[in-house]
Amino acid sequence: MSALPLAFLSPWMLTALLALPALWLLLRLTPPRPRKIDFPPLRLLLDVVAKRETPVRTPWWLLLLRLTLAALIIVALAKPIWNPPPAASQGSGPLLLVLDNGWAAAPDWDARVAAAEVAIQSAGDAGRPVALVASAEPPREIGLGTAEAAVERLRVLSPEPFAVDRRPLLGPIEAFLRTNPSADAVWIADGLAGGEARAFADGLKAALGGRSLAVRIDPTGSARGLAAAENSPGALTVKALRGEAAGPEPFRVRASDLRGRPLAEVDGAFPLGARDAVASFDLPVELRNDIARLELVGAKTAGAVQLLDQRSKRRSIGVVSGASADVAQPLLSPTYYLSRALRPFADVREARGQGASQAVEQFVTDKLPAIVLADVGALSREAQDKLSAWVRAGGVLIRFAGPRLAAAPQDELSPVRLRQGGRILGGALAWETPQPLSSFSAEGPFAPLVPPKDVTVSRQVLAEPDADLPDRVWATLGDGTPLVTGVKQDKGLSVLFHVTADTRWSNLPLSGAFVDMLRRIVDLAGSNPAQKQEAETAKTNEAGGKPAAGEAAPPPGQRPATLPPTRTLDGFGAFRSPPATARPAPVEGRPFATPDNPPGFYGPVDAGIAVNLLPADAALVRLDLAGVDAKVAPIVAAEPTPVAPWLFTVAAIAAIVDSLIVFLLAGGAALIARRPRVAVWLVAAVGLTIALSSSPGFAQTPPEPTPQKQPIDERFALEATLSTRLAYVATGDFEVDRISKAGLEGLTQTLGERTALEPGAPMAVDPSRDELSYFPLLYWPVLENAQQPSPETLARIDAYMKQGGTILFDTRDAVMTGAGPQGDALKRLLAGLDVPALEKAPPDHVLTKAFYLLDDFPGRYSGSPLWVEALPPADEGEDRPARAGDGVSPILITSADFAGAWAVGSDGQPLFPTSSDERQREMAYRVGVNIVMYTLTGNYKADQVHVPALLERLGQ
Repeated sequence: MSALPLAFLSPWMLTALLALPALWLLLRLTPPRPRKIDFPPLRLLLDVVAKRETPVRTPWWLLLLRLTLAALIIVALAKPIWNPPPAASQGSGPLLLVLDNGWAAAPDWDARVAAAEVAIQSAGDAGRPVALVASAEPPREIGLGTAEAAVERLRVLSPEPFAVDRRPLLGPIEAFLRTNPSADAVWIADGLAGGEARAFADGLKAALGGRSLAVRIDPTGSARGLAAAENSPGALTVKALRGEAAGPEPFRVRASDLRGRPLAEVDGAFPLGARDAVASFDLPVELRNDIARLELVGAKTAGAVQLLDQRSKRRSIGVVSGASADVAQPLLSPTYYLSRALRPFADVREARGQGASQAVEQFVTDKLPAIVLADVGALSREAQDKLSAWVRAGGVLIRFAGPRLAAAPQDELSPVRLRQGGRILGGALAWETPQPLSSFSAEGPFAPLVPPKDVTVSRQVLAEPDADLPDRVWATLGDGTPLVTGVKQDKGLSVLFHVTADTRWSNLPLSGAFVDMLRRIVDLAGSNPAQKQEAETAKTNEAGGKPAAGEAAPPPGQRPATLPPTRTLDGFGAFRSPPATARPAPVEGRPFATPDNPPGFYGPVDAGIAVNLLPADAALVRLDLAGVDAKVAPIVAAEPTPVAPWLFTVAAIAAIVDSLIVFLLAGGAALIARRPRVAVWLVAAVGLTIALSSSPGFAQTPPEPTPQKQPIDERFALEATLSTRLAYVATGDFEVDRISKAGLEGLTQTLGERTALEPGAPMAVDPSRDELSYFPLLYWPVLENAQQPSPETLARIDAYMKQGGTILFDTRDAVMTGAGPQGDALKRLLAGLDVPALEKAPPDHVLTKAFYLLDDFPGRYSGSPLWVEALPPADEGEDRPARAGDGVSPILITSADFAGAWAVGSDGQPLFPTSSDERQREMAYRVGVNIVMYTLTGNYKADQVHVPALLERLGQ
C-alpha cells in the first residue's frame, strides 16, 4: 500500500519505464555544431577535401531533461488519480451493504455508487459474499450473493423521488445478522437526520453486537431543497434549505414554464449560521403565473424542485368603481373593502384616472380573467359590447349594486332581471329589522361554506321573480330574497351581489365570509367548467364507460376526489413518465410525495394539481452520529483528481525548452544576432495577430430610437395651473361661447371681490382634446343640436368626474321638467356616462350654505331646480349620512341660464336682464359663489353646521 493518495487506472503502462536506459543510450550523441566559413573563393578551394567529422557528447543536463520528458509521458499514460476512492475495511465474514437511495442521495450519487462498488469489489477479491440493501425499496428478506451479482444490481439502482423511511428495514436486517453472525456492515448514508436515521444507526449497531460497522457519510452536506413556494402580492417567493448551519453560501433558483422554457433566474445566499434562505422573483403577475417549476441550479435532486399548479397562480382582478375617487376617506370607498378582500389571493388593479367605460375596455384588452364593477350603472355601447364578448369568452364579471346601478337601465350583463321602480328597498318595502344571511345554494360555489350568523343586510337591489331565478340564486336572506345571483354565459360567468361593496347597505364586507365568497368566485376565473366536464366524459368513455384506472367515479357534476399522475419527477428532479406503482393523488389539501404518489403533476394541465416532495414547514438537519460505536468516514476523502493533464502540460513545457536549447546549440543565437530586425518584426507580427484576434469588432449596432411620447401643450398647462381658473366647454356656437365666457368672467370678478379666492381669467376647453383635470368646475351649455361625444371623449369626461371634477350642465331653457330640445340633447350627452342617481338639491344640502344661505338656485330664470347627486338616506337619528368624494356631486344640472345672469360686458355692466329684477341677479351671483366654494371645499361646511351635534356625541 502506498503512503501517498495516488493510484493508477492503467498501471501496466508503467512497464514502459524499463525502456529509459535504452533511450539514454540513444540520446547521448548529438550532431556537431555548424562551423562558420568565410566566403572568399580561394578559401573554399582549400577546403574541398572533406575532413572526417566526429560527433560530440550530449550534455548531461540535456540528457536528463529528455529522460524526464519521456518518464512524464509514460506516467501520464498510466492515468494516475490523486485521492482515489478508499476501499472498504477487510473482514472474513459476509458483507452487508446498506445504501441510501432517497432523494437526498442524488447530488453525489455517482460518488456513492463508486464507494459502494469499491466495497463490493474488495469483498469479492477476498471471497466474501455480499448482501446489498437499498433503503428506498420496500422491506424484504435479505439474501447473500456474489460480488458480481451485487455490482450488477448496484448499477440498476437510482435515487427515488421521496424521503426514505429506514425503520421497516431493521427487522429484515436483524434477521439477516442472526443468520450470519460473522457479517460486517457498511452503511452509505445520505447525511440527513430524516427517516429516523439516528435510530436506524443505533439499531444497526445493536444488531451487529461486537462486529464492525462502517458508516460512509457526505461531510459537505450536499443535499439542498426548496419548499414553501408562495405567489404573494408583491413577488413569488421560495425557501431554500440546507442541512448544515455553515458559513455564507450563494445559490441560484431558476423558474421555468410547463414546456421547460426558462423564464427567470434569481440569486440568493444562505446567511452565516442559517439553514434556510428566501429567494424572491420580482416579476409581473402575468409572468409569475406562467411559472410551473422552480429549481435550485446545480442541485439535481427532486427535493430541490418546487412545482406550481393553478392554486399557486395569482389572478389579476380589475376593480372599477362608480363612485368618485376620494383618498381622504378610504373607508367610504367600495374599492377599499374589495382590495383588502381580494389581495390575499389575487393582484388588484384599480382604475385610477379613468372613467368606468375606459377602464373596462382597458381591462378587457389586457385579458384579465375577472373584473369587478362596484356600483357601475351605465357603460358606453362599445364598452358593453366588449365586456359581453369578454364574458362569453370565459371571463368572470362580478357586479355590486348601489344607487348608480339602481338608476341605470337593464342590460345584458346582469345575471337576473332587476325590479323596475322598486329595486332599492324603501318606503312600503322597507324592512323593519335588517335581514340576516340565511343559506347558500347547494349547486353554487358557496356550498362548502357555512353562512355566518353576524351578517345582516339593511338594503338591497331586488330581483324580478321569474322561472329562471331559483336556478341562479347562490345566496339568500332570511326572507328568501336573493343576496348573490350568478349565471353562466357561454364559457364565462356573470355574478351580482345585490348589496354595495362597502358598508352602506350591509356589513358583509366586514365579514370573513366576504373574502371566502370572493375567493371561490375568482377561482372560477380562467377555467371552463364545460371543458372540464367534457374532459371527464372523454376520460370515462376511453375507459369503456368506467372511470380511469385507480380513480373513483365522481358524483354527477362534481370534480373527482383523486387525479391520476400525468408527469412525475425522478430522484434527480427530471420529468419522466409516471411509474407503474404511482397511484392517483387526492385533490383536497396539499398532498406531498410518498412512494405511491411521487412528486409531479396530476390531472389535466389546466385543472390539475402539483405534488411536491417537501412541505412548507420542511427543514433539513444533518445526521449526528456522535456516541455511535462506528467507523465514520467520508464517502471519499477528497474529490478524485486526474493527474495526467498536469503531467502532459509539464511534458509539453519540457519539449519546448528542449527545442529551444537545440536551436541555440545549433547556432540560433548567431542567426538572431546577424538579423535582429527580422526577429523584432516577427515578434511584433505575432503579438499584433493575437491582439486583433481578441479585440471586439469596430462596428456597433446603433441604439434603438426611443419612442417619443405624445407632446403636451405646455402653454395650455401653464396657463391653466398657475392660478385657479373656471372653465367652460366651447360648443362651436359663437354667441353661446361668448355668453359662457362673459358669464364666467362676471363670476370670477365676484369671487375676487367677495371671497379669499382670486381666480384667473376663465378658459375655454375642448373635452375631446384638452386636459380637464386642471379645472375644479366645468360649465357646459347644452345646445339643441348637441350630439353624443365620441367614446374617447366620453371616457375622458367620465374620468374627470370620477377623479373629483364637477360639471355644471345648463340647458338655458327654463324648463323645469327636462323636456324640450335642450333636455333631449342633454339626455344624448349623458347616455354614455356613468351618471349617479340624481335628486333636486334638498333644503339642507351643502350647496345652500357653502358661503351664502340660500333657499333656491335662480339664474337668469327663476324657479328652476338644481339637480345634484342623490345622497343615501340617513339612518335614524343621523342628520347627514357619510359619503365618499367629500360630498361633492360630480354633476350639476340646471335650466336657469347661470351664465346669462353672470355675464358682464367690458364696462362691467350686465349684458342680459333677468326674468325678475336685479335682486334675482344678486341671488344668481350668490348661487355661483356657493357652487364654486362647494366644488373647492366639499362638505366641510356641513361639518361646521353640525358642530353642536358632534360635540354632543363626543360627550362635551
